[in-house]
Amino acid sequence: MSESGDLLSGLALGSFRLYGQFLHVAEGLARPVGMTAAWWQVLGAVLREPLPVAGIARAMGMTRQGVQRIADLLVERELAEYRPNPAHRRAKLLQPTAAGREAIAKIVPAHQAFADRLVGKLGVEGARECLEAVQRLSAALDHLSDPS
Repeated sequence: MSESGDLLSGLALGSFRLYGQFLHVAEGLARPVGMTAAWWQVLGAVLREPLPVAGIARAMGMTRQGVQRIADLLVERELAEYRPNPAHRRAKLLQPTAAGREAIAKIVPAHQAFADRLVGKLGVEGARECLEAVQRLSAALDHLSDPS
């Protein structure tokens, strides 16, 4: 294989491993408050503003069907609710309920403690470099996969 092929494989495998590691950490942070990492991810996407399921899927890199399933579970458990969408009659907006915001708030202290430990291990500048590298990689993949 060529060097570029080896680099792509290494980036993909490293990203898959990193995703698994982040998922493991997120599950550990969410479990004590009766949530899953996926529930936290979907609720987190709508904390600032309500979004339609398709918008959450785009923002989180998830499938629309997967987000729909989680959104319906969150609504069933009264952690989120559907609201009318003035821009689109059929695509309702998902927003957290007070109980959903409270559940997320309960995760914050453990999240902060883990963040402090991770940044302590990497150093602030090292953590910024990692973030910038991930953002550059994501932007390049978006650009290359954009059909236009």
